[in-house]
This record gives sequence, structure tokens and C-alpha cells, in this order.
Amino acid sequence: HTIVLVRMRHDPRTRDYVARRTQEGLKTKDIFRCLKRFVAREVYHHLTSAFSGAPGPSPTA
Repeated sequence: HTIVLVRMRHDPRTRDYVARRTQEGLKTKDIFRCLKRFVAREVYHHLTSAFSGAPGPSPTA
């Protein structure tokens, strides 16, 4: 939530995105939801790539 708020206020790419989506007729609430999904995908990608080389728990049979 906080990440999206900060990006909407300070990140030029996000501000351009918000302006474009507003012109398309989306409400701020809908744009916010789209941005939260984008941030979630971005964070997930960073987490999975950071731990891809780390050994996981061994499966026991």
C-alpha cells in the first residue's frame, strides 16, 4: 500500500501511468489496485530470484 502511494507521488513512470489510465476512464481505486498487483509481481520476482540459488529443505520420504 505504502509503496504504491509513494510511487504515485514521486515516480515519473507511475505518474504517467496514472494519467494515462485516468484518461481511459479508470477510477483512482481501480488504478491503485492495478499498481498494487504490479508491485506484488515485482516483489515476488525479486524474492524468487534472490533465493533461487539457496538450498531448500531436503524432501524426506
